[in-house]
Amino acid sequence: MIGVSSMDECLKSSLNGLDLSQDVPPGFKSGFVTLWGRPNVGKSALLNLLVGEKVAIVSPKPQTTRNRILGIVELETAQIIFVDTPGMHEPKHKLGTFLVDEAMAQLPDADVIVFVVDVSISPTPEDKLAANKIKHSKAPVILALNKRDLVKPDVLAEHSLQYASLGEFEYIIDISATRGDNVGKLVEKIVELLPEGPRYYPKGTITEMPEKFMLAELIRESVLHNLHQEVPHCIAVLVERFEERPGGKAYIAATIHVEKESQKKIVIGKGGTMIKRIGQDARLSIEQYLGKPVFLELWVKVTEDWRRDEQALRRFGYYVKPR
Repeated sequence: MIGVSSMDECLKSSLNGLDLSQDVPPGFKSGFVTLWGRPNVGKSALLNLLVGEKVAIVSPKPQTTRNRILGIVELETAQIIFVDTPGMHEPKHKLGTFLVDEAMAQLPDADVIVFVVDVSISPTPEDKLAANKIKHSKAPVILALNKRDLVKPDVLAEHSLQYASLGEFEYIIDISATRGDNVGKLVEKIVELLPEGPRYYPKGTITEMPEKFMLAELIRESVLHNLHQEVPHCIAVLVERFEERPGGKAYIAATIHVEKESQKKIVIGKGGTMIKRIGQDARLSIEQYLGKPVFLELWVKVTEDWRRDEQALRRFGYYVKPR
């Protein structure tokens, strides 16, 4: 897992002095679009829909997204670089602090912010927190009222007014990240707001996330789907080995870290049934991602209270800024 303090600082600096004008047609637009909001509003589902491929894991558990995830959409007239961020919340430990810092770091360089909310319910304190964090943003903000497919028209109208009162928005649109309702209109408005610019990534690029990161995320996604209550939030995954084997098969060895011995027993399950199920689901997802057969080995290790341990957080790829 990789923490990035500024989503395009290095990228933009590497382009200084390069003439990319011949690479794009006149009037071509490009820029970074931050997907913003509290946990569990559908930011990652929206990103996957926009990109057309799975670049971010999805689950109904809060704080599924722990790192900023980048997905690139290439159009004839624009290149849109979407940045999925961890959900905004009040942190309770060092991992939570990392998640908030990681999200906040994506705001200064955003060309457009898409504030995603769950319109099927009224605004929560976390929605209000997320809204307050972007009130003074220089970038235009689009309010995307997600999950419109889950509510009746009268409730949609009522909740829409409640969310609209949270700030000043350039554009407000109700969407469904699962059905695709109005997502095309959302993209059209984003392109309208983007500045003219170069193509930051070669055509055909859909993400810049390292392969080991994606493998670890797919394993963590399997844990999230198979376990319940607090245990999934105590999980970190490290891919120890990833290599090609004869016959076109990939070998992956990974360790699932938990905070307590009791959690380790839950992850393993009676007679190893749970870790077997987690491994089977993860292997299928990884095979689909890599497009080849996979041999996956999983271990479970106790790393006590790692979410509050700065050294452990760094080892797992979460860099916490000093305060």
